[in-house]
Amino acid sequence: MTDQIPSLRLPARDIPAPAHLSAEAREFLRPFESLTYPPLDKPDEWRALIPHINAMMVDVFQAGIVFDGEARHISAEGAVGYEIIPTGVDANDPRVYLEMHGGGLFAGGGEACKVSAMRTASIVGARVIAPDYRMPPDHPYPAGLDDCLAFYRLLLRDYDPAQIIVGGMSAGGNLAAALLLRARDEGLPLPAGAVLLTPELDLTESGDSFTTNEGLDPLGRLMPANLLYAAGADFCDPYLSPLFGDLASGFPPTLLASGTRDMFLSNTVRFHRKLRAAAIPAELHVLEAAPHGAFSSTGPEASELNAEVRAFCDRTWTQ
Repeated sequence: MTDQIPSLRLPARDIPAPAHLSAEAREFLRPFESLTYPPLDKPDEWRALIPHINAMMVDVFQAGIVFDGEARHISAEGAVGYEIIPTGVDANDPRVYLEMHGGGLFAGGGEACKVSAMRTASIVGARVIAPDYRMPPDHPYPAGLDDCLAFYRLLLRDYDPAQIIVGGMSAGGNLAAALLLRARDEGLPLPAGAVLLTPELDLTESGDSFTTNEGLDPLGRLMPANLLYAAGADFCDPYLSPLFGDLASGFPPTLLASGTRDMFLSNTVRFHRKLRAAAIPAELHVLEAAPHGAFSSTGPEASELNAEVRAFCDRTWTQ
């Protein structure tokens, strides 16, 4: 007799946006159409999909920021990216934020990467370095992680690790956490802190929220994109799924954020518990009714989370 995993079947139901949310948040929870992914053996169809996702990301991030400052191209060991400097930040300011962009591990580059970094710079009030890392279908794992690590090594040449914060949203959270594990394993000093926003930390999609929030979150399951990114590598490798990494061997203080409708809520909660079990300072912010992306950039709920991120960075940089 084999053990059966218990399951619970729930009836169909209507799930309204909570009335206590802001008008901006309720608008964000309107009915949606899930994204359809191409077959893995159709790289041209993936290439055609990427500009559409990038354009949507640009629209979302530009709606929530008023950025004043400079953005310029930079490179590190052949990798390319952006340096974002808000107006008022001194050239000798010792603080820097290394951001890995989101986009499902296959999109979000170019202009979307730059606008995302501008949004982050406006939140944290400091210089942001954003790798425009390589992605599939042309450059699967580990190309993107290699690029991110190249930029981290660049920062270590010019900045005190105590003044570096590494962060990312969604796929960027995956790469941020994987970067920290790999940097530690390669003997590099760790930064002062990490910011992981609705992070994609488990490519196996084993958490409870991948089932309970399916249909609630516009994100949907990302398994086709995960397979495209990994290109046959083991999903349980910590550099692909940082949730399965050894955190007790070292990880910086971390802020994590998610929402009760986020497909990646389980990723965020489970990683937080692992950090706590390893006695690593970690704070967890879960927004009511927020799907993946935590209401993006607009409305009081987003502003509240942005303030938490800014406060964490200010505390971390000054310790």
